[in-house]
Amino acid sequence: MKKVFLVAALSLGTMTAFAQEEEATEAVAVATEAVETQDGFAEVALEELPEAISAALEAAHPGATISKAYVNEAAQYKLEVTKEDGEAVELYADAEGNWIEM
Repeated sequence: MKKVFLVAALSLGTMTAFAQEEEATEAVAVATEAVETQDGFAEVALEELPEAISAALEAAHPGATISKAYVNEAAQYKLEVTKEDGEAVELYADAEGNWIEM
C-alpha cells in the first residue's frame, strides 16, 4: 500500500512540474507580445492609409509595396516596405505624407 501512495505522490509532483513549465512558457509568449506593441504603434489595414502616404511612397520609391502599416496616437505611420529591388525597409511618415526620422 505504501508503494501505491509513493507512486501517486511522484505522479502528482511530476504533473505539477509540467504545469508550472507550461505556465512559464505562456508568460514568456505574452511578454514578447507586449514588447512588440510597446513602441506605441498599432497595426492598421492598408486600405486605411491616407492617400498622401501612398503618393509619397510612389514618388520616393517607385515600384515599392507596403506589406504592413502601423499608426500611433500622434498619427505617425510606420510602414514595412519592400522596394522594387527586393530590399525590405521600415519607413515612417506623417498623415500628410511627409517622411520623418524615428
